[in-house]
Amino acid sequence: MGKDSSFGRRLFLKALGLFTILLGIPSTLKAFFVEEFYIRTVERDTFRFDPKTGVVRWKGKKDEPYNLSIEGLVEQTLKLSYDDLLALPKSHQISDFHCVEGWSVADNNWGGFRFQEVVRRARPRVGADYAVFYSLGETTDKPHGQSCYLESHLVKDLLDPKKECLMTLQMGDTPLPHDHGAPLRLIAPYSLGYKNIKYIYRIEFARQPRPGWWTLANPIYPMQAPVPVDRLRKKTELQ
Repeated sequence: MGKDSSFGRRLFLKALGLFTILLGIPSTLKAFFVEEFYIRTVERDTFRFDPKTGVVRWKGKKDEPYNLSIEGLVEQTLKLSYDDLLALPKSHQISDFHCVEGWSVADNNWGGFRFQEVVRRARPRVGADYAVFYSLGETTDKPHGQSCYLESHLVKDLLDPKKECLMTLQMGDTPLPHDHGAPLRLIAPYSLGYKNIKYIYRIEFARQPRPGWWTLANPIYPMQAPVPVDRLRKKTELQ
């Protein structure tokens, strides 16, 4: 499944010394492929999702059915159950994953649905240029008071076939495991890993982006984080 590590991303950057030094090293020298994911999460370990029942099981409070809320600048607000998501037209892809720390994992098999399925049903209003994604649970730290993980993406990027974004429910032929973001994760192969938000329970359409959790925690993480071209090994295979 992956290698758990308490060697957090901020500590990782501090251990390297100086971000300015990193900027001076060609990314091809920093980048490397690994066989398994290093698990990186800032959420407290307070819940698990059960794909058999579609229920979020919380530690210390009542279980609840999972629902994906879609709101903001839309003609139709929605609440979609896990079964509703499973019933959407399915897409599968094999794509590489690239972490900001320099490691990548090749040929990951993901299954889910395209963001256009959300757009078709919610019908965003004119000017709703961004989608803000929110994660279940609370984070261990709260930068600028932000207590849950969030990330923003341009709607046009989420819909662009060349960007190959996928709303992910499966890894391989099985439901997405907890460490990889169950019940729902965004996979954006051409954005660095911290933009690939896990545990999604809410999508808000908005005129402006919101700074993501890591951007709030440390401004060295930009709001737009494309994978450097020289780290891209191959194009994603779409089905």
